[in-house]
Amino acid sequence: MKWKEALADEWEAPYFILLKERLEEEYKTKTIFPAWDEVLNALKYTAYEDVRVVILGQDPYHGPGQAHGLSFSVQPGTPLPPSLRNMYKELQADLGCARNTGDLRSWAAQGVLLLNTVLTVEQGNAHSHKGWGWENFTDAIIRAVSAKEEPVIFVLWGRPAQTKKALIDTDKHIILESVHPSPLSASRGFFGSKPYSQINQQLEEWGKPAIDFCR
Repeated sequence: MKWKEALADEWEAPYFILLKERLEEEYKTKTIFPAWDEVLNALKYTAYEDVRVVILGQDPYHGPGQAHGLSFSVQPGTPLPPSLRNMYKELQADLGCARNTGDLRSWAAQGVLLLNTVLTVEQGNAHSHKGWGWENFTDAIIRAVSAKEEPVIFVLWGRPAQTKKALIDTDKHIILESVHPSPLSASRGFFGSKPYSQINQQLEEWGKPAIDFCR
């Protein structure tokens, strides 16, 4: 199955048509991130049948040159935002590797769905598109992944991500959760949580190849 079929009920839903019209106007009159043709990159870079891990973020980075449609990821050559810097600190502590780019497309290519719950934002105005309808769409994505026959690992960092647990079939899938990697909370349980090795340990138990997070 492809995303197009998995989300068949969404594309023509009244909320989605309204959202699209509203966004078309916003993109004409304001600076909105990510670029229009990158909004659905999470689905573009990780095919439905390839999803093995979901890492859930909130809304895109709102500074120039950052967001490109993947949660936590930034465009090549962009300085690392604080949450991603903490993710890399934990990666180094957990698996002993250092990454020098904030571009996470190499993770997406290995079946890690890097999904934000809201997919657009106005420059310099965090959460500005919250409540516009994206949540309906991304909830549908989470439900579609939960409906997959093969088990998937859902990584829920922070309270907003953890509210999505109700959409996940926990008899079939695994949920890994901790506080958010942002500087406000990372030292209260994100550091030392070893998410990367936990993911790979679980994949190996299922007989699936590990994710090369260092790539």
